[in-house]
Amino acid sequence: MEIKGKSFVVDGKPTFLLGISYYGALGAPRGFIRQDLDDMKRFSFNWLRVWATWDAYGEDVSAVDKEGNPREPYFRKLEWIVKECDRRGLIVDITLNGGAFPNHQAHLKAVREIVSALKSYRNWYIDLANEHDVRDARFVSFSDLKELKNAVKEIDPHRLVTASGTPSDEETLRKYLYDVGVDFIAPHLSRNPQAPKQTEGITKRYSEWMEKLGKVVPVHYQEPFRRGYTLGWEPKAEDFLTDLEGAKKGGAGGWCFHNGSQRNSPDEKPRRSFDMREKRLFEQLDEEERKFLNKLCCFIAPKTP
Repeated sequence: MEIKGKSFVVDGKPTFLLGISYYGALGAPRGFIRQDLDDMKRFSFNWLRVWATWDAYGEDVSAVDKEGNPREPYFRKLEWIVKECDRRGLIVDITLNGGAFPNHQAHLKAVREIVSALKSYRNWYIDLANEHDVRDARFVSFSDLKELKNAVKEIDPHRLVTASGTPSDEETLRKYLYDVGVDFIAPHLSRNPQAPKQTEGITKRYSEWMEKLGKVVPVHYQEPFRRGYTLGWEPKAEDFLTDLEGAKKGGAGGWCFHNGSQRNSPDEKPRRSFDMREKRLFEQLDEEERKFLNKLCCFIAPKTP
């Protein structure tokens, strides 16, 4: 996996990354994972997002502990998932949460441990800190991101690196591109009824800013809106399709079918990718999400004359 301009390149070919959230994978039974990965391929997904620091619903399934040390059996399970995905031609987004560590040194150690252990696999990239710019426990400064990125490149110079956040202006975008030196940007946008129709324009604006700044990299939407997030809006299948189409038309390099817990239901079920200990992901998707998957096949299928 490489980058050329604003595109991802997989096996030598420019490839749009069409992915799916699979956050709590480290807690799922291996049989569930194998079935879900096969379903991902069936629906033409080519990447998935897995968190290496995931502690939810009473069980910590993180691959590293709070000091950044490998944590078994989850550390080796992360490698197993990467290997299973590699066999199927799937890319893995491995994401860390800055709030999982008490200090920068622990975060740095976790990054080094993961990159060193998975260096031989070429089908994954790393998100150093999910939503690093949120001013709570997740916050990771640009200077700390730069040190984390440098640690990755020292071990594995060709590993792709990003840090998800929201570059809201040219100056902030410049910090991602030059101060940190990410290989691509992963903006997290709004979650409201207007969001799907805004994505194309926002993507073009990022491209315009990058052209002015003299450095063009892919725009990768690894965490758009999802169902179950807010009482005010439950996106429909058409909303997901509109957002995906907007990302592609705008020139983005990738997009994710995001999914997670149902906040307004008892025990937040279905929890979807947030908790797959009892049911695998594709068994937890609701009717509207399944409708999207069925339409997705037609959306990406080659048009016949």
